[in-house]
Amino acid sequence: MLRLAAPLALTELGWLLMHFVDTIMVGHLPDSAAAIGAVSLGSTLFYTVGIFGSSIMLGLDTLVAQAYGAGKVQECHRHLFHALCFVLVLAPAIMVLVFAGIPWLDRTGVDPAVLKKTVPFMRALNWSTLPLVLYFVFRRYLQAMSIVKPVVFTLISANLVNLVGNWLLVYGHLGFPALGVTGSGWSTCVSRIYMMLVLAAAIVYYDRKRSSGLWSASWRLEMGRIRELLRLGLPAAGQLLLEISAFAAATVLIGRLGAVSLAGHQIALNVASITYMVPLGISTAAAVRVGHAFGARDLHAASRAGWMALWLGAVFMSCTAITLFSVPRLIARVYSPDSMVIRTGAALLMVAAVFQLFDGVQVVATGALRGAGNTHTPMMANLLGYWLVGIPLGSLLSFKFGWGARGFWIGLCVALVIIGSCLLAVWSRLMKRLLSKEALSAKEQLAISK
Repeated sequence: MLRLAAPLALTELGWLLMHFVDTIMVGHLPDSAAAIGAVSLGSTLFYTVGIFGSSIMLGLDTLVAQAYGAGKVQECHRHLFHALCFVLVLAPAIMVLVFAGIPWLDRTGVDPAVLKKTVPFMRALNWSTLPLVLYFVFRRYLQAMSIVKPVVFTLISANLVNLVGNWLLVYGHLGFPALGVTGSGWSTCVSRIYMMLVLAAAIVYYDRKRSSGLWSASWRLEMGRIRELLRLGLPAAGQLLLEISAFAAATVLIGRLGAVSLAGHQIALNVASITYMVPLGISTAAAVRVGHAFGARDLHAASRAGWMALWLGAVFMSCTAITLFSVPRLIARVYSPDSMVIRTGAALLMVAAVFQLFDGVQVVATGALRGAGNTHTPMMANLLGYWLVGIPLGSLLSFKFGWGARGFWIGLCVALVIIGSCLLAVWSRLMKRLLSKEALSAKEQLAISK
């Protein structure tokens, strides 16, 4: 589990490091609070739509991993081909949706100083949609076949591309125009094109190295395969959409409280996202390992893989909770020199510390269930936790009781406690049921043989 989870966790951290770099770079522009708020709002709104489309490819975790576990490599190639056909239609639709939604931002009540920087940032970011979705397809395909080295290399090197791009385009070095917050969006776009190209090259390289027959696989389009991808991928994407949109809604509503509250929210959200990336990597490893075991029809191996992943996620997030409790102001100070922003961010980091364990458990359990082919339950748990409890409670505490941004974060904390507890119970019940059924079947076979 560690051999697969460690590089994937590093990959997830590398993914988020891009956003961390963007936030730090724009945070040192003259209007720090408005710049950080614009990156927070623009990124969150884009990901709400863009990541939903990309996350339909989470169905590849199940399909490719189970096919690979069963020794059917040609099936892995077929799933890749059908995913590519689908995203070439999906990506333009996502871009149109984002561009159409940008003019509606004026009606959200967000601070005008923040909104002025957010709109051009989102327009630049939206051009990265196609390479982003293609990157997701290539990545899911490779890691489901236990090929993770190029995925790690891509994210690490892409961060260097993004860092240089920010340095050139945000501040206007070496003759480039100083585009401020918008330059950060274009830098992210360039880095995603780079990521897509590197992983495409990796697929060709590993096919030749392993002689896996990628180019000899059937290229005949079968709508049944796309329907199977959507059957698994849509609930998985729905689960992620419910989670991301909950934080997007919180970001928009907190934006009504002013630039300082929004900047503090962005700091806490960015830190919580960084800690989340490690169990997210473990979650992907759980999906792959559980998928391989299900493909090989080894339920005991599937159970061991899932529980080991949950244990690793819980241990790591317990450590991050202690860290956030101990030095919240020190962490907030990394993002901004503004004392008001630091105080607000530190208060929200204390709330984030409370839900760390539950956040880790819920994301790892989601991956384990996805490997088993269950993507509907995590979606329903997120609907219950975030939208029926968390957001209404956060809105009540924030606006009715005047708790501000902290009230919203308390609502999100309660939501994560509910989601984590539910998904842990579902995973435990699923494995007990399947293992009991297998044991009963073994006893029946033994009785027949006697």
